[in-house]
Amino acid sequence: MTRPEGTWQNWGRSAHVRPQRVEFPRSTDAVQRAVQAAKTRGMLIKAVGAGHSFTGIAVAPGVLLDLTDLTGLVDVDRERGRVTLRAGTRLHQIPALLEPYGLAMANLGDIDRQSIAGAISTGTHGTGSRFGGISTQVVGAKLVTADGEVLTVDEHENAELLPAVALGLGALGILVEVTVQCVPSFVLHAVERPELLGDVLGTLDDRADAADHFEFYWFPHTDRGMTKTNTRLPADAPRHPLPAVGKWLDDVVIGTAVHEAVCRLGKLAPASIPAVNRAAAKIWGDREFTDASHRVFATNRDVRFREMEYALPADNVRPAFDAVRALIDERGWRISFPIEVRFAAADDLWLSTAHGRASGYIAVHRYWREDPTEYFEAVEQIMLSFGGRPHWGKMHTLDASILRERYPRFDDFVALRDRLDPDRMFRNRYLDRVLGE
Repeated sequence: MTRPEGTWQNWGRSAHVRPQRVEFPRSTDAVQRAVQAAKTRGMLIKAVGAGHSFTGIAVAPGVLLDLTDLTGLVDVDRERGRVTLRAGTRLHQIPALLEPYGLAMANLGDIDRQSIAGAISTGTHGTGSRFGGISTQVVGAKLVTADGEVLTVDEHENAELLPAVALGLGALGILVEVTVQCVPSFVLHAVERPELLGDVLGTLDDRADAADHFEFYWFPHTDRGMTKTNTRLPADAPRHPLPAVGKWLDDVVIGTAVHEAVCRLGKLAPASIPAVNRAAAKIWGDREFTDASHRVFATNRDVRFREMEYALPADNVRPAFDAVRALIDERGWRISFPIEVRFAAADDLWLSTAHGRASGYIAVHRYWREDPTEYFEAVEQIMLSFGGRPHWGKMHTLDASILRERYPRFDDFVALRDRLDPDRMFRNRYLDRVLGE
């Protein structure tokens, strides 16, 4: 189905394009026809999910395939706990699809607006030193390659390609189905509280190792860290969800309305930011509750921002974080958005930021109406000095010449791209930069 063309822009308003053509495929056959037609016309073609990447990874200057209508459950393997989903299915839709089967995704990030295809293609992850990113849950996929044919990748067919296809940057073809290894449903006991930053940093490695899921935020110009510790419990464990009014106050009033007002104030009067951050660190994030896993993992993020995130060897998180704190003081910047620190297990996916090493993540943000360039580029140099790899869906400046040195399987991935898309039908400027032309 084709709908009127217009300008596409991502959620963070950091990328936009006016495609030559927009299509909304409802089936694998429709994707095949679109790819074959684009090839005949000599046009570029790319799929778009929810637009939650901050880079230009999903920018489609030729044919834009919006996967909004390619959603839903395809198949369930009850015995092995595996589900196959159409590529455009949003993460927040998946729990309801899995509930009748007593299943859940093993781990999720703190935003669930993305499509499953977009999440795995960019390396979206949550936190937990024993858990990998969402792509590590992928055990099979189907994609339409540049010749318009469907390539099946699973344990029976083309199994050797799974470490590439499970995190493929949208460079290998158009994903149409994704098979995920699920786990039995579970609940999470969440403890969120402000603590002295020195105490958090002094016990950081122990906390990350001991907890199922641990992360913390730091509001610059304060001495507090906002910790979040989630403990996994059986599905039949007693639940004590947040009261509706309390959740509304935390997520809608404070998390959105107040935070938006603070960001606007900070842009107009930067000198006010330290005092505002100190106040926020005292009132934000002090709660304890138990609920279904997906309701605890994900939070509302309605204040628009831009983000850069780097993955580091886990042992380098503390010194890198200290260096960022020192940088902010040295430059005299006034930063209203918190810095986020998370963790993930090592994996073997070719372009995973956690490839071959236990990893920690440091993410920096700016309000979307502020220019992040100076802040992000200075932080990026620190991350690079500590062995950092940039999140594929978040802002960074690296190109193929640098990235090749940081990924042992980089050239293997490029060789597979040469095989599946020799004419670069799925290219755009971002992929040309990070993978080479």
